[in-house]
Amino acid sequence: MNNKNKILVNLSVPSIERSFDIFIPTNKKIGTVKSLIEDALIRISDNVYIKRDDTNIYNRTTGNVYNVNTTIRDTDLKNESRIMIM
Repeated sequence: MNNKNKILVNLSVPSIERSFDIFIPTNKKIGTVKSLIEDALIRISDNVYIKRDDTNIYNRTTGNVYNVNTTIRDTDLKNESRIMIM
């Protein structure tokens, strides 16, 4: 994957009071990325993070919710964007 195919974002996870800088692929849908992030959070947090169906990814600057069916490249996300999962 070259640099055009991924972006570096800051992810805030209020439920476990942590944040992470992560690379996400621009050719995947928000829903796929959300699922991958949640699976990683479960492992990283020793099962403290709980995966839920009503979890969304939000833009931390605007508060807007990202549609799970939208591809990352078709959103306003770019390098250094700040997102939140809750």
